Amino acid sequence: MTTKTIDLKHPGQFFIGGKWTEPSTSETFNVINCSTEEVVATVATAASSDMQRAVAAAREAFDHGPWPRMTPQERAVYLERFAERLEALNDEFARVWAIETGIVYKVAQPRIGLFISGAFRQYAAMASTFPFTEELRSVSGNLAYRIYEPVGVVGEIIPWNGPAGLMAYKTAPALLAGCTLVIKSSPEAPCSAYMFAEICEEIGLPPGVVNVVTADRDVSEELVRNPDVDKITFTGSTGAGRKIASIAGDRIARVTLELGGKSPAIILDDYDIETAAQTLGSSYFGYNTGQICHSLTRVIVPRAKHDSMVEALANIAKQIVVGDPFAPETTSGPLASGRQRETVERFVATGVAEGATLATGGKRPPGQARGFFYEPTVFGNVDNRSTIAQQEIFGPVLSVIPADDEASAIRMANDTPFGLNAAVFTNDRDRALAVARQIRSGTVGHNGPRTDFSIGFGGFKQSGIGREGGTEGLTAFMESKTVVMA
Repeated sequence: MTTKTIDLKHPGQFFIGGKWTEPSTSETFNVINCSTEEVVATVATAASSDMQRAVAAAREAFDHGPWPRMTPQERAVYLERFAERLEALNDEFARVWAIETGIVYKVAQPRIGLFISGAFRQYAAMASTFPFTEELRSVSGNLAYRIYEPVGVVGEIIPWNGPAGLMAYKTAPALLAGCTLVIKSSPEAPCSAYMFAEICEEIGLPPGVVNVVTADRDVSEELVRNPDVDKITFTGSTGAGRKIASIAGDRIARVTLELGGKSPAIILDDYDIETAAQTLGSSYFGYNTGQICHSLTRVIVPRAKHDSMVEALANIAKQIVVGDPFAPETTSGPLASGRQRETVERFVATGVAEGATLATGGKRPPGQARGFFYEPTVFGNVDNRSTIAQQEIFGPVLSVIPADDEASAIRMANDTPFGLNAAVFTNDRDRALAVARQIRSGTVGHNGPRTDFSIGFGGFKQSGIGREGGTEGLTAFMESKTVVMA
């Protein structure tokens, strides 16, 4: 396993007001290669005064700069420039993703382009298709207009598990809307945000439109509390989202929250178990080691087919090659951090203690002394009310839950505080749609995980507030104004 470093042009600075600026303290964050546990980059840590400077720069750019006063078509020109540079740097963004979080490089390399450059292309095109100003008639017959205007200064809080793609689906629509931004990157995975800031400088984005800092939770909270920030968009845990919503609610700030999930996959009685297991096991264990909020982690099957599903998933898990994300034979990499691996270990121990059957996995792979590796793990006979069925694990752990019939499967799918994603496996398309309509979830896929940010992504219940992607992802960064003429 070779050492891989991340080369940033200005790791010891912040991007504020269109230029690289020195931090107010000498504190830093070390970025760890999760495969080797070696330091691959060191970035500056934002203190309170640094965050205040970033917010002030965004406020100045919104109140007095050219960006909000440009037409959407003029802003779209910059979005196209972003897309071009992101496409040129696609492989480097994928490499950074693999180093920071453990996703297998050959999986990251094609996917990341769909997210980062794809988001900017999609929203650039909306400059010509979205009705930013609509001519209407009031109830009394007067000429009226519905005008969409930017919400203002936006604070983006980016998670560590998929920073580049999630940042793109927040940033592209916010920029098209005319907002200015403070991007707060995660200390565990800050490098994509730094690379994005470098692009802002390269394409000549007006000063203060995008500002990038890396901070821990206390300083991040100051971003949420700052009265000069009009909206917060956050992806992360439900616990953190609950606190952000509380703080924002105190001052009636706008929020979009994309939070946790405990997503069900319902296997109906007409669907082949081996086919379902192959789809679920390969996509789950092979995509970022299960560190994805919308992962289908609860596999709900007819009771008569429970044992067959457990056996099929266990066989797939045993075939997964855990190792260096850059090795061609690897099909699943490490977890992102030692802390995350310890969390997974605690959940697995709890699952065993509460009576679930550990079919395979459940420990660190032998022979890998360094790196945050963990074996793909499958539980059977899981009670839907148990800890591992109700709480988000964020690691390579699948739970198989027996159901007595279709109605009980739907009840168990909905018996969770979350509602982010789901899937229905059946050969009957009408039946799939009928079941999907009964699941309280932001997305439901037919015969597999089928989330689509280009249409819209977000959750019911404690999985969040609002949607990202699509037209809803654009209107989330705007205010609607009604003008009625005399």
